[in-house]
Amino acid sequence: MENSDKALDTGAKRVYDVAPSEMFGEFMKTGWAPTPLEGITQDEVIAYCVKRREVLAAAFSGLRVVLPSGGPKQRSNDTDYQYRPHNAFAYYTGVQGVEANPHAVLVLEPSGESHTPILFINPRSTRDTDAFFRDAKNGELWVGRRFTTDEAAQRYGIEVRPVTELKAFLKGGAAVALHGHDAIVDETVKMHPRAGELVNFVSVTRLIKDDYEIREMQKAVDVTHRGFNDIIRVLPAAINTPRGERVVEAAFFGRARVEGNQLGYNTIAASGSHACVLHWERNDGQVKPGDLLLVDAGVEVDSYYTADITRTLPINGKFSPVQRSLYMLVYESQKAGIAAIKAGVPFLDINRASHTVLVQGLIDAGIITMSLEEAMDPAVSLHKRWTLHGVSHMLGLDVHDCAHARADQYRDGVLEAGMVLTVEPGFYIQLDDELFPPEYRGIGIRIEDDVVVTEDGCINLSENIPHHPDEIEAWMASLR
Repeated sequence: MENSDKALDTGAKRVYDVAPSEMFGEFMKTGWAPTPLEGITQDEVIAYCVKRREVLAAAFSGLRVVLPSGGPKQRSNDTDYQYRPHNAFAYYTGVQGVEANPHAVLVLEPSGESHTPILFINPRSTRDTDAFFRDAKNGELWVGRRFTTDEAAQRYGIEVRPVTELKAFLKGGAAVALHGHDAIVDETVKMHPRAGELVNFVSVTRLIKDDYEIREMQKAVDVTHRGFNDIIRVLPAAINTPRGERVVEAAFFGRARVEGNQLGYNTIAASGSHACVLHWERNDGQVKPGDLLLVDAGVEVDSYYTADITRTLPINGKFSPVQRSLYMLVYESQKAGIAAIKAGVPFLDINRASHTVLVQGLIDAGIITMSLEEAMDPAVSLHKRWTLHGVSHMLGLDVHDCAHARADQYRDGVLEAGMVLTVEPGFYIQLDDELFPPEYRGIGIRIEDDVVVTEDGCINLSENIPHHPDEIEAWMASLR
């Protein structure tokens, strides 16, 4: 980061070691050409946001609702992580990608029998102020041009005010608000007794995706597919580079930043026995021919919707007989899980269907020596030694979306058309597991796809990403 010899960083502001003179301040306000933004249009999401806000307002009729975007997250000293707003703020405003800035707040203000949405933002620091060159957090010379309030109003289709007016606007009134994300909101808002319902509501309402959301998630899956293509292309370099897993990780990250907003989550690039570590994010291992490479990765597009895909690839392009036999077990397990999906089916049926196949495989191999019924008893569940995790979770603005839904609304609930979820059985034989012959030890396999629940089944958004072993070998050969 550039650090002027004439500037000192105090955290919130970048200030000069000698305060600029009044003459300098006036000089900086002169000689600038007008730079209005022309051709501002509304994204297609705005029409969906109007409907979403209507549903939210109806749920909290007569109450002020406050949704902050949240502040930046500090990485170290005066540097922050790339900014990403709170999911609820993005969902109800349509603010996306590079347009998102810290400390914005959406207020739904009661007005008669409805609500008026008001968006508070840090607007453009125009040249008639000195903020554009003094303020390192918001000033235009430091962070780039932002919308004026008028421009933002055109873009998002709602009333927009500067965030400097927020405290006075909120003062003294009770509200249903998301706390813990904005200092002004936390200090100023008197919490209404129903405030606790909001966290659950804004999570549960996302269980059913609208058409726009499904299109965005298909876009995220398609970019992720291209990211996996990039991974296959760099495997020769990964093999010849120390910490080759990071060559894999870097290739996917490049695609995420070129075509998306960011990664949806930290990429898992797990070679060899590292695949048996579920959250292997160190990615510092070697990539060796003859081993398998498990990659769990997803691109988050500018609308913040993410894909979540896992593929297990033979590094040299061909599965060994042992690798193929285990892979086919997981492949059939996933097929069973996907076949179990349709509206009205208990969510946990996906897990049971997939794990039934895996358990039968363990019985057939003589690893588990009891009947299928006995082995599947939740009080027994010996198979969890090798399956370790559940098979499915909701997907959307979060990689594990709708996490604040109650168990009866989600895990113990039933599937509904429009839900988007993963199907991701895995089978992991630890390197020191003597219940399996040596040639099987250290192999971890997971296959993960993203599907939309329909009335009579599901649509696999990632169907075009090869997942049968024959398809994977052909895919890798075509790219190498």
